[in-house]
Amino acid sequence: MLAIVGEDAVHRVEGLPGESGPVGLTLALGRLRALGVTGLRVALPAPGHPLGLSGPPEFNKRALEAEEAVVCHGGALGLVPEVYTAGPSGDEHVEVVWHCLEVREAPPADVPSLGEAERELAEALRDATAVLSRLDVAASGPVAEAAIDAYRARAERGREVLAPGYPPRAVRVLELAQRVGLLISLAYENGHGGAVSASEMGSRVAALRPVERTARRAQVAAYNAFVEERERG
Repeated sequence: MLAIVGEDAVHRVEGLPGESGPVGLTLALGRLRALGVTGLRVALPAPGHPLGLSGPPEFNKRALEAEEAVVCHGGALGLVPEVYTAGPSGDEHVEVVWHCLEVREAPPADVPSLGEAERELAEALRDATAVLSRLDVAASGPVAEAAIDAYRARAERGREVLAPGYPPRAVRVLELAQRVGLLISLAYENGHGGAVSASEMGSRVAALRPVERTARRAQVAAYNAFVEERERG
């Protein structure tokens, strides 16, 4: 529960079957279990890439706007978060309302197996590194180095990226995907780096985009590995 809520002040679920109004997260999870839900899958869609979604269009539309969603396994329901900032200026806090909607019971879109995700992530990272190095536009400098050092420090402290019970490969894939995501963010935040021509800028974006897509696919595969393994028996 703490991993879901984080530092947010309030999480509520709206539209849950059997409830007339918004309810707290603890009650909502209990209600979902009573409705037959046995697991939760993560979806991280982006424009043009409905990653982890299964429809219908209304749910997909709202999930794409939020760029994240949860799809229930064992029940035709999904949850899409809406984030609000509340409170007086200087003392603001974050509140999240999860909208519960019907979903289509079908395989989630474009989610690879853990083995596929690990292989694709390594290949995409290698290809992008070669292109960015050739263009001399890879993320660099003190800001990038500090961020990478901070990432390594967190990893060395043995932080749990997934709950106990996940297969070791899922942990390995998620750690690599998060590191790749960090490097992509640094590359974007670093402006156009050494790219000075329009063609170089275009090549840089073209090199980063598929890596970013692959990293998101790998994250979804890792987060959903527990449900997928249990479903396979």
